Amino acid sequence: MNLITKPFGTTPDGAEITLFTLSNDQNLEVSIINFGGAITSIKVPDRNDVTGDVVLGYDTLDEYVLNPRFFGGLIGRHANRIANGRFSLNGVVHQLAQNNGANHLHGGTKGYDKRVWSAEGRRAGDSVGVRLGYLSKDGEENYPGNLKVSVDCVVNNDNELRIEYRATTDKDTIVNLTNHSYFNLAGSGDILEHQLMINADSFTPVSKDLIPTGEIRQVAETPMDFRKPVSIGSRINEPFDQLGFTGGYDHNYVLRESANPLKLACKLHEESSGRTLEVFTTQPGLQFYSGNFLDGSLNGRGGIVYEKYAGLCLETQDFPDAPNHANFPSTILRVGEVYEAVAVFRFSVEV
Repeated sequence: MNLITKPFGTTPDGAEITLFTLSNDQNLEVSIINFGGAITSIKVPDRNDVTGDVVLGYDTLDEYVLNPRFFGGLIGRHANRIANGRFSLNGVVHQLAQNNGANHLHGGTKGYDKRVWSAEGRRAGDSVGVRLGYLSKDGEENYPGNLKVSVDCVVNNDNELRIEYRATTDKDTIVNLTNHSYFNLAGSGDILEHQLMINADSFTPVSKDLIPTGEIRQVAETPMDFRKPVSIGSRINEPFDQLGFTGGYDHNYVLRESANPLKLACKLHEESSGRTLEVFTTQPGLQFYSGNFLDGSLNGRGGIVYEKYAGLCLETQDFPDAPNHANFPSTILRVGEVYEAVAVFRFSVEV
């Protein structure tokens, strides 16, 4: 196990940013910066033991400061969309930024992916990691409460990246944290031939503005059905209203319950490389996003142009717009409670 740190530049506000690189004995290497807690790189060998980078990212800090597509970032205070940027808590209506049309997206105009986090490298037996910390002050982006957040990103010798989220508040608030990495297990090209299984019998349909309707709909006999592995591109252009609204997949899946709180959410496989990714989570939902809004306007690592479907996101989460739907699992965090969630990304190779 190895942990290497090096400077990654200085923000416009003068904060010095550090790159933490975590690696294990099987050549899994994960790099993270404390600007936005962004995962900048995940390098994994293929079936021929050739290492490739399987997430989209940038070369420089300046690009992460802009980062219009949230590459690799920690997302909060409330991930995903909130209708009209508005929610009611304890009888008080809170108006958040409307930074996605009329809606609130991924924490607002300056969410956690645009904040400087404290960071400390950590070693423990057969793992190495970095602990990120951030105090989100009362009123930041119009959220109530001083929210103290810590995120542990840990690499172990089981070829896992484990992300542990924890938060406490001094006022009742809402919290939904996730990571917004874009995966491409081939390391280049698009993700349409990737085989995906999602461990969910239902999903939360959206309206034309991508806000959940409140319905929980079965995936059976629809292009949303990933209960068995299927190539992402095989049905992405079918004439189905949900795919038309989003230009592909951008939906929250209702994960099956499990006796183990850390349940399998999905399995992703790319045949040419043999690389496989399994995602486990304690959270009730998984947002599968197929990179529909990538449009060739962004140059990523090494000058690569990121076209539509260049990467996909598998965001472990609570449900979008949960504060406005009583039938969704609650994202309210009360004073005295502890928000805790775990996501595990396990890499392997099929020969």
